[in-house]
Amino acid sequence: MDYVTLNNGLQMPKLGFGVWKVSDDEAEKAVKEAIKVGYRSIDTAMIYQNEAGVGRAIAEAGVPREELFITTKVWNSDQGYDSTIKAFEASLERLGLDYVDLYLIHWPMPNDDLYVETYKALEKLYKDGKVKSIGVCNFHIEHLQRLLDECEVVPVLNQVECHPYLQQAELKAFCKEHDIFVEAWSPLMNGKEVLENEVIKGIAEAHGKTPAQVILRWHLQYDNIVIPKSVTPSRIEENFNVFDFELSEADMNKIADLNKDFRSGADPAEFHVK
Repeated sequence: MDYVTLNNGLQMPKLGFGVWKVSDDEAEKAVKEAIKVGYRSIDTAMIYQNEAGVGRAIAEAGVPREELFITTKVWNSDQGYDSTIKAFEASLERLGLDYVDLYLIHWPMPNDDLYVETYKALEKLYKDGKVKSIGVCNFHIEHLQRLLDECEVVPVLNQVECHPYLQQAELKAFCKEHDIFVEAWSPLMNGKEVLENEVIKGIAEAHGKTPAQVILRWHLQYDNIVIPKSVTPSRIEENFNVFDFELSEADMNKIADLNKDFRSGADPAEFHVK
């Protein structure tokens, strides 16, 4: 496993395991399998409705809590200072944990204009030791800039849609300048056309790897934290086996040329679902 050092000194696995769109029972099984394979970072959220299943898997995994890195998120309907604190306590109870390693704002919801107030609640949780680090999801540069201007704690990361067709170069440059990591959700573009791309397939064949493994390796070398999701044991293991090869500079350049600035998910500036 490769690790990154976040801007507050905390170590985080560079490859994690996501459970978006996974039922509570399925999440329990998948997280158990992932931990058995070697994953140590698990990413969930209140809105996924599987925090309890993730918590059961953690409790039964037989791995010391301090070896695990657990992330969850505050949902849009809970934004605001007091409601965020309350939502966090509820998430902690469902997970069955004393603390989480990373707590994130799920979406900026700019029309509501509550994300600064919400982030200040995260700062309180951080200062009280209930979370080891805090960050955001789906924040554009202007949203991040407001936090930098109006809050005290720099987010450790910004979790955003990122894959070879949406490489987020401008956002990554801004984040790097401020010592904020980019964490990629939908790193394989939800298994869509990027896995069938002829350039990706050619690189995969040359390395004796699958297209998914090549894309995950690209993320790691592109300096992204990455959280692929699967409930299939063979895929869970396949996605983990990306540390025994390296893409060449030519490979990386070929993948860089695939960028289309194409979103498969919502634009954070326009997403206002509660």
